[in-house]
Amino acid sequence: MFWYIFVAIVATASAQTDETYRAIAYLRSETITGNVTFTETEDGVRVQGWIHGLDAGNYGFHVHELGDIGDCLATGAHYNPDDVTHGARDNEVRHVGDLGNVRFEGEGVEAVAIFDYVDSVIALRGRNSILGRSLVLHEREDDLGLTSHEDSLTTGNAGARVACGVIGILAPNGPWNSAARFVLTKSSLILILSNVLANRN
Repeated sequence: MFWYIFVAIVATASAQTDETYRAIAYLRSETITGNVTFTETEDGVRVQGWIHGLDAGNYGFHVHELGDIGDCLATGAHYNPDDVTHGARDNEVRHVGDLGNVRFEGEGVEAVAIFDYVDSVIALRGRNSILGRSLVLHEREDDLGLTSHEDSLTTGNAGARVACGVIGILAPNGPWNSAARFVLTKSSLILILSNVLANRN
C-alpha cells in the first residue's frame, strides 16, 4: 500500500510541476504575417518565430506595454517598468520589451525573418510578464540606443509600427498563478512519507 501511495504522490507532482508555459503572438497587417511563440525555460524565455512581408534587412522588434491592437499606435510605449533607457537585447540597461531587431533575408516578396533565441529579461509570469501585452514590428532598423538621434534612447529610432499582435496564452490552459499549482518540495515529501509510515504502525 505504501508504494502505491508514494508513486501516486510523485506522479501527481510531476504532472503538475513539469508543465511548460507558452504564449503566442500573431503579427498581422495588410502585407505582413507572422507567428511568434514564447516558451518559459530555465534560462529565460525562448522566442521562436517567422515573419513574412518586408524586404530584406533589419527591423525593430519590441514588446509594447498595452494589448490594444485596434491600431498599433494604441499599444503604447515599449514595455519599460524600470523606467530606463532603450538598449540592445543583450545590454544590462534596456527596456524589458527591447528585443532588438529581426532580420529578413531573401529576395523581394520571398524575404522572411526566422529567429530562435532565449531572452533572460522578459518573462511569462511575475513582474516582467509580457502576457497580455503586444508584440510590435517597426518599419526601420532599431539603432539599439547607439546613435545621436533624439529617439535613440527611447525607441531606437525604429520608425512607424507596421504590424502588431497581442501576446496570449498558448499552454497550459489551466491557472497560471503559482498559488493554484501544487509544488512538491523535498520537505513536504518527507513529511508526507513520515505520516504514511506512522499510519502503517
